[in-house]
Amino acid sequence: MNKIFKFIVCGSLVVSTSVTAQDIVLKGKELFGNLKARHIGPALMSGRIIDLENHPTNPKIIYTGTAGGGVWKSENAGATFTPIFDEYAQSIGAVALDPSDPDNTVWVGTGEIWTRNSVSLGDGLYKSKDGGANWKKIGFEKSERISSIKINPNNSNEVYVAVLGALWSDSDERGIYKTLDGGKTWEKILYVDEKTGASDLIMDPKNPNILYASMWEFRRTGWGFNSGGPGSALYKSTDAGKTWNKIHNGFPEGDLGRFAIAIAPSQPNTVFAVVESKKDKGLYRSDDAGKNWKLLNSDFGLVVRPFYFSRLVVHPTNPDILVKGGLNGSISRDGGKTFKNLGQMHSDIHDIVFDIKNPDAMFVGTDGGVYRSWDGGATLDMVDNLPLSQFYQISVDNEEPYNIYGGLQDNGSWYGPSSSPGGVEARDWKRVGVGDGFRVLKHPTKNIIYSEMQGAQQVWRYDVDKNYNRNIQPLPIKGEADLRFNWNAPMAVSAHQPDRFYMGSQFLHVSEDMGDNWTKISPDLTTNDPKKQDKESGGISVDKSGAETHTTIFTIAESPLDEKVIWVGTDDGNVQITKDGGKTWENTIANISGLPKNTWVYHIEASSHDKGTAYAVFDGHTSGDMNTYVYKTTDFGKTWKSIVTKDIVGFARNIQEDYVNKDLLFLGTEFGLFITIDGGKNWSRFTNNMPATAVHYIDLQKQTNDLVLGTHGRGVIIIDDISPLREVNQQMLAKNVHFFNSKPAVIKEQGGFGGGSTELQFVGNNPSTTAKIIYYLKKRHTFGKMTLTIKDQNDKELITLTPGKSKGINVVNWGFRQKNPKVAAGKNFTFGGFTAPRVPAGSYKVVLKKGRKEYVNTIEVKNDPKSLISNDDRIAQRKTTLELYDDMEDLAYLVYQIDTHIKDANAAIKADPKLKKTATKVINLLQPLKETLVVTTGDNYVGEAEPELREKLSNLYAEVANQFEKPSLSQLENKEVLETRLQKAKKDFEKIKNKEISKFEKRKLKADKKQIKLLSKEDFIAKK
Repeated sequence: MNKIFKFIVCGSLVVSTSVTAQDIVLKGKELFGNLKARHIGPALMSGRIIDLENHPTNPKIIYTGTAGGGVWKSENAGATFTPIFDEYAQSIGAVALDPSDPDNTVWVGTGEIWTRNSVSLGDGLYKSKDGGANWKKIGFEKSERISSIKINPNNSNEVYVAVLGALWSDSDERGIYKTLDGGKTWEKILYVDEKTGASDLIMDPKNPNILYASMWEFRRTGWGFNSGGPGSALYKSTDAGKTWNKIHNGFPEGDLGRFAIAIAPSQPNTVFAVVESKKDKGLYRSDDAGKNWKLLNSDFGLVVRPFYFSRLVVHPTNPDILVKGGLNGSISRDGGKTFKNLGQMHSDIHDIVFDIKNPDAMFVGTDGGVYRSWDGGATLDMVDNLPLSQFYQISVDNEEPYNIYGGLQDNGSWYGPSSSPGGVEARDWKRVGVGDGFRVLKHPTKNIIYSEMQGAQQVWRYDVDKNYNRNIQPLPIKGEADLRFNWNAPMAVSAHQPDRFYMGSQFLHVSEDMGDNWTKISPDLTTNDPKKQDKESGGISVDKSGAETHTTIFTIAESPLDEKVIWVGTDDGNVQITKDGGKTWENTIANISGLPKNTWVYHIEASSHDKGTAYAVFDGHTSGDMNTYVYKTTDFGKTWKSIVTKDIVGFARNIQEDYVNKDLLFLGTEFGLFITIDGGKNWSRFTNNMPATAVHYIDLQKQTNDLVLGTHGRGVIIIDDISPLREVNQQMLAKNVHFFNSKPAVIKEQGGFGGGSTELQFVGNNPSTTAKIIYYLKKRHTFGKMTLTIKDQNDKELITLTPGKSKGINVVNWGFRQKNPKVAAGKNFTFGGFTAPRVPAGSYKVVLKKGRKEYVNTIEVKNDPKSLISNDDRIAQRKTTLELYDDMEDLAYLVYQIDTHIKDANAAIKADPKLKKTATKVINLLQPLKETLVVTTGDNYVGEAEPELREKLSNLYAEVANQFEKPSLSQLENKEVLETRLQKAKKDFEKIKNKEISKFEKRKLKADKKQIKLLSKEDFIAKK
């Protein structure tokens, strides 16, 4: 965790010591070029919010720190938010604005502080001096979780940081730290021990020397949690942290747990604390700045799950109004004597901030996103553009467009399309489960979906067509052991038998009839360690949710090449394999060297290329081990080899092997996506529109070659068509330019209407439906001319595209169109000018010119296989389109000639009064003709003029060019009418030209005036 988190792009070719000296190794953006990720959300089920902070004087500016989605900023009072921290650790603990410079100076402490079993972690403290546009790491790389940042309002260089510290292990980087030089140097001013961290820090708003710090002793393991101990205490300093004293007078005796603390900003002697204890737990109040405390209230809503809900907020101007985070959120308006729930919203409330100007407005952060209220919390509405959904697992189907299925932290299970008319909207997502969602799997041949909730409490088989679901989880059998299901219980669907369905408890269960009946095909495959089967987890506050159920199966992988070969990994470190369909099992964990004992087996990937090959990803973070562990076997587990390099940052959770190139692997870690093209010798972090968020699961859609990522904080992220990466090898890398193979581009004949979302709602991007021209550049093109053109097989140039010039992979989109027609100049624009003829299906040349060198490739274009349009209709449509295209350019040239003569006549009048008579006659004849051809008055909106020939011809052309069907009889009749007008206008111009303009030119010649020079039609069309 000491690595610099921001990815630094290498400036030159890198020679790796793991390959031969001649090998070229590209890293990051040098390899991936402009291959980009796209985000599809969703945001209707957002994600956990950790911290809300508002600007001290501008109520429109609000920041939110999230569990796994980074930091977001709103400049419109919370209507919409924008991410500002994507390049860094996305798990956030605290955000703070400098009271002396809130427009510019922002501090962010990383690492979530609501310490549930699925929390991510941070890598230190960051500072921005430009409102979040740029960030600098300040330190605290080993802190893991920063809970609070306080800045002296009178001295920006004096900053206090509360470090909660490591969740899963001992650590001495905990406590309260202070800097007097803006973060250059730090002093630890309050420390208890390696198990106790600073869970909160508050500063007296009227006296920055007065500080309150809550210290909390805690520890989580993979099988339990302990909150509280002798280290937990509430401290106060009155000398800016030089000395600290416990302030427990009135608190319960004995060990305490986590505190929620708050000071009344308008009445600083009033301090509140919610105390976790075995007895007399609840809300305490002090009206003498912490000298004495009195228990006011022990409502369930105030004391439930202190490790998850310990945020207490007092209204900025009314000391009697305070809000406590909790299951439903509790608000008091009588100084803490009585409470009621906040209004209807997603449960699990973590933070509250009041509007600094409006006493009735407040913002609330929950497990489901950010909510706003304008009536003091009575009613709330959700911010709809925060795509912070936290997926545990995802999968894809083979529909077109394909669907993504997945389960979310505290937000159920869902599926939605990879694309949709108008973009992927909230309404496109369908719910298929409740509670905490995990695996969601589509039946291979039937419209059936399997989903589950936490701990396999419910496992649903949902018939989509009948809208009917049935609970099918395996149940204990009389006389046999109770079943232990992980919180994130594994499910798998067979690639060989469509109705075969697997589930794992401590045993592997299989059903041959989609879950109606189950058979155990293994013994207990775990260590079955009774010490890791604690039923009383929680410490001072017992917390028996099932999230700590341990010694369970966590991952199941049936070989896609042999149904008898099945891999199973357990959360307590076993890697089991059967080669006979479950009759016998072998634990291969002893064959793996360099792996700490009992390290969680997070994922096993069975190879699609060889049935003896598999990949195992191990996650040791629940024992405080943040190292990366990824191994590969090629002999059914007899031997294993690590494929980890120092390029990888963060502990890993998932790996995906490419279906075509066995050396192309995709790895998801706590800090992003890593890709290797050489089987693991070298890894590169993918950063193109890809935030440093935790990637929990990866799937590869075979038909589209899309890489689909289920992130725990930024929803579903897709990298469209990763097939170019399959071709990257040393021979290719040595070329100056290389065109990648691409499957035929299909002209989609699809319509439909999206746009059901408002401007304030998140809409996921669709993939491009254009033809993709993908090529590799050995070096970035910086000097000289570079062009990219599309030509037909007769070398006729159809269109010039803007080439990508990046080193590495470049993707250029071509929308199957030729050049736009030249449009007659007029007062306003016309849509026909933005419409180009669509090319027919066929083979086209792609010509890339770099200086004097030319590189040529071929791209195939096909018609939509679902099309109902005949070839004759296509020919008729294109023929009419090109005829109208020529009409548009004929009209443009005609108007150009008219305009040129009018301009010349006007210039002549000014230059020589003797020419006025003949020049005026030319103008008087040409201007009325022009006014029948193009609009010469008004604008494109309220002053719109009546359409003339250009507008009518343009509209007809755009209509025909954009449709796929042959022109209708009405369109053809309209074409005839307009072409008749055009031909008449041409004749009328020729008459004027041969008579009045000719006379005018002769008079100019006699007057020794410069003769007009008109471009030829070809030169006019070619001129930009």
